[in-house]
Amino acid sequence: MTALTVSMIVRDAEGFLPECLQSVRLLSPEIVIADTGSTDRSVEIAREFGAKVIHIPWQNNFAEARNRALAEASGDWILSLDADEQLDPSTAAGIPALFENKTVAAYQVTIRNYVKGANERIWDTPPKANDSLLGSAAAYPAFVEHENIRLFRRSAEIYFVGRVHESVGPRLRELKRTLGRANFFIHHFGFAVDAATKARKNGLYREMGRQKLLEFPKDWQAHLEQGLLELEEYKNLPEARVLFSRACELNPSSGVSWFFLSLTIFRMGLYEDALNFLRQAEQAGQKTALVAETRGDAYYNLAKFDEARASYEAALKRQNGSMGVLPKLCLAMIRSGKAEKGLARLRSALTLTPQVAEIHEGLILALVFLNRLEDAAQASDEKLRLVQGLLPTDYLRSASLWAQVRNWQLSSHALELGLIAHSGNAHLTRALDEIFLASGVQER
Repeated sequence: MTALTVSMIVRDAEGFLPECLQSVRLLSPEIVIADTGSTDRSVEIAREFGAKVIHIPWQNNFAEARNRALAEASGDWILSLDADEQLDPSTAAGIPALFENKTVAAYQVTIRNYVKGANERIWDTPPKANDSLLGSAAAYPAFVEHENIRLFRRSAEIYFVGRVHESVGPRLRELKRTLGRANFFIHHFGFAVDAATKARKNGLYREMGRQKLLEFPKDWQAHLEQGLLELEEYKNLPEARVLFSRACELNPSSGVSWFFLSLTIFRMGLYEDALNFLRQAEQAGQKTALVAETRGDAYYNLAKFDEARASYEAALKRQNGSMGVLPKLCLAMIRSGKAEKGLARLRSALTLTPQVAEIHEGLILALVFLNRLEDAAQASDEKLRLVQGLLPTDYLRSASLWAQVRNWQLSSHALELGLIAHSGNAHLTRALDEIFLASGVQER
């Protein structure tokens, strides 16, 4: 009997599939793929790698599709993968040893979700700088980790549950089976897809999530998952509020549900209410950096700058000195009467990490607030010089600041730099014409 079967569902994944299958080729002689209607080369690629391919109709149910693939497996253990994932080559060698543990029925596996932005969060989890040596991951500045049950014993009693966000976890809990922690991880590239692909996936997940709620109206996690989709992808605050409230009602001990309810309330501008729900989140054990940061944001918007400063300090400690919160902390210091200390802290951070755009932004905003416009213009120019991936608005802002102190030469220079980076941009071109006109009037 085969020790391990790699089990997958696939549809139109020719761009990802070769590297995915290559990553497991030496680990398992059996790869089972349930294809749900590919029109590209996915099936051909799978067969080139020796995979067993079954064709199944798509029924808007991920669990059903995965269970069809499970039914074709013969291995003692199942490794569940998606086509946009790869097994990490440096840790995969440790997988066979996991099979020797007779008491464990399944393993939690760390998933590295690669993101396009260095400060891009997924849910409430902050990113980590990309330190991977995997060639496919080289283009991404960061990843966000989460855990999922991906390795489990093949058993008729263990199967996937949930038409979306499917998992074998509910079955393992019902069976009271032991769960271990794996010593390998998986690279996932699905969060870094283009906007059109992401929109299609979100639409599918939204429809399926609503069906799941009808099927499991008392599933708190289903309400949480759907709330996250409404909040982050559709910006539908009223619907997100209803979903998170229901999740909290169904499971009052879910700190993450209380946190996202508070975040939704915060985005609705109800800052005092947000603070109350943040207290509920922390009482339920959700004491993350993002909870402290959101509390700071609420206090800041209530003009309680000392309280905001204390919350941002707490966020920095919880997040091990992350630079993302630092500009907010320094602005709170400035607003609470500690201007020079706040500016000094920002400048010190820029000396250590001159490439971090958020710290430049914090310094520029602080100087504008203090009406030190020439200093703000100089700080804006420093951002143009040191930060990569600038937008036209960065150049426009620098030009505007120089124009406000009547330095037409440096104002036009900022716009000219912008047109080098963004050739033909209409906003930059129009602004440059206006600067030439204003400088000519000023000279006359």
